[in-house]
Amino acid sequence: MQYSLFLLPQTPAAGAVERASLEARYAARMVEAPHLGKWVSYVGNKTVPGLRLYRYKEAFSFRLVRHFLQQFAHEGANGLVFDPFSGMGTTPFVAMQEGYPALGIDRLPLAVLAGQALANLTTLTPGMLWQTFQRLGPQVAHTSPAEVAEDVRIMSLAFPPAMLERLRRWKAVIDTLEAPLHEVFLWLFFAILEPCSYTAKDGQFLRLKKDKTLADPDEALAEKVRLAEEDVAYYAARRQNGRWGPLPLILEGDARRLEDVPFPSPPTAVVTSPPYANRYDYTRTYALELCFHFVKNFDELRALRHSILRSHIESRLKEDDTSPHPAVDEILEALRFKHLNNARIPIMLKSYFVDMQQVVAGMGSVMAPGGWVAMVVDNVRFEGEMVPVDLILSALAEQEGFQVHQIIVARYKGNSSQQMKKYGRVPVRESILIWQKK
Repeated sequence: MQYSLFLLPQTPAAGAVERASLEARYAARMVEAPHLGKWVSYVGNKTVPGLRLYRYKEAFSFRLVRHFLQQFAHEGANGLVFDPFSGMGTTPFVAMQEGYPALGIDRLPLAVLAGQALANLTTLTPGMLWQTFQRLGPQVAHTSPAEVAEDVRIMSLAFPPAMLERLRRWKAVIDTLEAPLHEVFLWLFFAILEPCSYTAKDGQFLRLKKDKTLADPDEALAEKVRLAEEDVAYYAARRQNGRWGPLPLILEGDARRLEDVPFPSPPTAVVTSPPYANRYDYTRTYALELCFHFVKNFDELRALRHSILRSHIESRLKEDDTSPHPAVDEILEALRFKHLNNARIPIMLKSYFVDMQQVVAGMGSVMAPGGWVAMVVDNVRFEGEMVPVDLILSALAEQEGFQVHQIIVARYKGNSSQQMKKYGRVPVRESILIWQKK
């Protein structure tokens, strides 16, 4: 993999000795590949059959996964492709179409269902979804509403009462279906919750927009089913003409405890993107979906929040948490003297790197020798202090038996207007880490 080298200079701030050392250590392995910039986000999936049906905005693109699987193919054509942060299920979905067996895990149950539904969509017979939709429609008015987590406040704020009841009735009739139709229909149902609500997925929050025009749930679901039928027909034709691998295995699992994952064989390729250390809380962003199916009440939602990777502001430190790298200590010390807009940011950062050390160590223990990792990560900046996530994780990877081949800078992101006003415009890298297991 060869990319052009044209990096923007990044002068470390005063007192950033450890970070400056990391920048120097990895300078020769850092390259720019701006053509990959548009592939590290969900935008590239908006026209991809299957992936276009549900806006999982933290996902990376189909093309990015295919690009790296093609690069890794010579490292064992029959090897297992693994994604420890499966999310939308893009990596297993692409691997299946490229002829590889694949396994994905995620701690968020919504992500597990999304990955399963996406793969199962390709096995359906054209016409099956529309026929099922037409059969279910007349049953909705006569079906008792499904139970939801009504004590979670966003549920009453997001929907007018009549809208919420109609959606709950649709959920109830969908729950009468057998697999795989149940998973696919539930996934399509989740896709209409945002347009049928006063909410918008916006950064780290699920924001309320009370002036929003709401979609009709019956019409919105009908349109999703119509689009899904187009995608079913597309993949039915592709299955006849392409080399497809088996359906991927998508499981609920914790990337910090890979010893609990039932690997059919050691992974030879990992293409993944862990949550960024940017304060985003997936249990808030996807609260509607979670409250409709995966949690029964607020206590269960909160428990889920504290069980996911600690990249959000409500992260809690454990007594035995120890900073995994001197650069993390340096950042935490610098932030002690900053006026942060949230005092829990240092707790989140320390927790994040403790968790990610466990993830990297787990990958080092389960991967096949010679296996490759492509990991998309995002650096962050708080009150002028740069957090080089890409470099810190690469240093941790070397401690766990990986060789760092490249740190590909896919794009540079700007700072918030508040940060730029106080500290100037400093580019923040979004990088793809390329490691190989020794």
